[in-house]
Amino acid sequence: MASNKGSNASRKARIEEMRRTEQSRERRNRLIAVVTSAVVVAGLVGFGSYLFMKESDKKEERVAQSKAPVTGEKSWDAKKLGRNHVTKEVSYPMTPPVGGDHNQVWMNCDRNVYKEEIPKVNAVHSLEHGAVWVTYNDKASDADVKKLTEKVGKTSYSLMSPVKEQAGALMLSAWGKQLTVDSASDKRVEQFFTKYVQGPQTPEPGAACTGGMGTP
Repeated sequence: MASNKGSNASRKARIEEMRRTEQSRERRNRLIAVVTSAVVVAGLVGFGSYLFMKESDKKEERVAQSKAPVTGEKSWDAKKLGRNHVTKEVSYPMTPPVGGDHNQVWMNCDRNVYKEEIPKVNAVHSLEHGAVWVTYNDKASDADVKKLTEKVGKTSYSLMSPVKEQAGALMLSAWGKQLTVDSASDKRVEQFFTKYVQGPQTPEPGAACTGGMGTP
């Protein structure tokens, strides 16, 4: 009888020990889960803060670029350029033109890259809508043309085409503004886009850049 009582006590003791071990394991797992969750949350918060700060820095940089003058750019008095719609060719005083009378149909300028020359009277209308027109001639390197093609390809209100008779290898034009650069990596390229794509020089901000002439 005493043997049975001893055996039962021993079994209860083992069961109790197993229960304590299991409870300890559960507490440890809960602690690990809590710590892991805290680390993950802290990491997400930190990463989110990093992205927020990075985006804020980019925004501040864009604002600074939009306010600073573009070194070396040429400017024309927008009020003297003319904005009449015409059906004939126009003799512009600069190449490529940065404004003036133009055709009533604009060139599509929603990231459009044209491999052949386009009518200037239609491209000028795109400038009136706030587009930046990137042009190049035979002196431009394939690498520069490719890089600018990629830039235009991801920027609404921009278009690109060759202009053989232009003086510079690479030129950027907006309404009343023009910049010549020697390389697509020139920092002023990004500044010109930031400043003049739908910029303050735009006579008709928000006007369409699709539904006109050229590739859709």
